Amino acid sequence: MKAVRFHDYGDPDVLRYEDVEQPVPGAGQVRVRVAATSFNSVDGNIRGGFMRGPIPVTLPHTPGFDVAGTVDALGEGVAGLEVGAEVIGFLPMDKTGAAAEYVLAPAEVLTSAPTTVPLPDAAALPVVGLTAYQALFDHGNLEAGQRVLINGAGGAVGSYAVQLAKRAGAHVIATASPRSAEAVTSAGADEIVDHTTTRVTDAVTEPVDLALNLAAIDPAELTALAGLVRPGGAVVNTTVWMPAPSDEERGVRGIDLFVRSDADQLAKLAALVDRGELRVDVAERVPLSELPALHARAAEGAVHGKAVVVPPAA
Repeated sequence: MKAVRFHDYGDPDVLRYEDVEQPVPGAGQVRVRVAATSFNSVDGNIRGGFMRGPIPVTLPHTPGFDVAGTVDALGEGVAGLEVGAEVIGFLPMDKTGAAAEYVLAPAEVLTSAPTTVPLPDAAALPVVGLTAYQALFDHGNLEAGQRVLINGAGGAVGSYAVQLAKRAGAHVIATASPRSAEAVTSAGADEIVDHTTTRVTDAVTEPVDLALNLAAIDPAELTALAGLVRPGGAVVNTTVWMPAPSDEERGVRGIDLFVRSDADQLAKLAALVDRGELRVDVAERVPLSELPALHARAAEGAVHGKAVVVPPAA
């Protein structure tokens, strides 16, 4: 089968599109015929060797945490899944990923794919959808009637965060550039702050209950977000190389988010998609053979929106 792997850490040119043996599922595993994976920014950091501590991988390594595909074979002891079922999942971050024609997945990370979007596009949901969900509800404890600031709402996580927060009954303030303002507004934001012309600390004049930071910003800007949060609120930060700010005197919690795979939460997100309550946005479909070029474009800041990566047709 075809896969993309890197045998050494380095720039995007270490990625190779090559033939590898088709994997055989062991106990508790499912072999998935991959319809698509997706590109996440952390993929480039892992490939570059910058995440060896928190996400150790064995070389050669195949990237791709997200998977959408069809169950192809079941390992011993797997129940509740059938060959031919369409599934999605968030794969273990330190194991072989889905940038391949087939991938092995622990059965417990898989759930049924949404039926109202093309199966390859469903690969755009797991990692970023779970990041948004866990940031807002597991860590931010967001409730109806509260005010939430989503800093960096124009990205893939931001789109889901705006939609989920609005659906939960929150008042959503979102920062976005002019390029993404229309999409953020259509996702449900109540207020848009153009971060290219306005400092968020100047634009947000009433305290928020939760500040969610999704952007790689100056550390001083990140620290200032805590000052926008009411006493007892929280700052949830996904840019883990900068610790989330807190304010102990006012009881403002600072939380660094490390997203985790959760099939039950993912099933809830898929159900929202099928009910028309959550939109899956895909900016581009990229052939698996062109994944190295996608990494190169991302390194130059030239990837906007969510890209799904599609293996060759069977």
